[in-house]
Amino acid sequence: MSAPPAAVSLAGVGKTFGKGAVRALEDIDLAIAPGEFVSLIGPSGCGKSTLLRIVGDLIQPSVGDVIVNGKPAHRARLDHDYGIVFQSAVLYDWRTVTKNISLPLELLGWSRGRRNERVREMVELVELSGFESHHPWQLSGGMQQRVSIARALSFDPALLLMDEPFGALDEMTRERLNMELLRIWERSGSTIVFVTHSIPEAVFLSTRVVVMSPRPGRIAGIVEVDLPQPRGAETREQPRFFELVTEVRERLAGSGAATAPTEPALVTEERV
Repeated sequence: MSAPPAAVSLAGVGKTFGKGAVRALEDIDLAIAPGEFVSLIGPSGCGKSTLLRIVGDLIQPSVGDVIVNGKPAHRARLDHDYGIVFQSAVLYDWRTVTKNISLPLELLGWSRGRRNERVREMVELVELSGFESHHPWQLSGGMQQRVSIARALSFDPALLLMDEPFGALDEMTRERLNMELLRIWERSGSTIVFVTHSIPEAVFLSTRVVVMSPRPGRIAGIVEVDLPQPRGAETREQPRFFELVTEVRERLAGSGAATAPTEPALVTEERV
């Protein structure tokens, strides 16, 4: 029996902005298996978010091929294979928790009964029962991000793309949501590609950590994370956790992240 296609396959992917003035990405080759949790980490401006947006068909690569679930990225987006969570929760203040989560299902034309059942499942998944009628401005930042995650998972996408979703949260909330995200990942079965600046966060969450070099972003190394599942607070105290954090840090240093010259800021609508 043949193996299933990679959830994400990138071959020779590069991206240039401004008529060739700024090379954001170069020679990206990466395959992500179904069910993996892969984090992208690297210095600011290395192209992590640009790469995530290319995978999600939000911007187009200048060169290279992007295949998602065995089909071109654009086809995968039309087939609703993606859920996307950004650093800001991007919720609608005039819609309740329930109505925010149900929005993609409304756009997809799901019946009211089917929508209501799915929203109930999602509310339970992200542990927001009792807050269904609240509006975003009545929720904490962490709760808003849980609503955003529930909305992204509501239509059962095969692939969840997350661009620094916990970057603006305090450390305690961030660590708690890390554990909740792992629980959600295990229950949903989705493949996750996650952008972060935090080495401990990347190690704690991931099956693999992809280390990127300064711009033009290339893959400087991949660290296999062999920490056992399920992971919890005690995972962060294990010697192996600290060994892996050190390995990722050394890969970053070896990529030139600490000494790379600063290039002019990109004048684009996309954050790299």
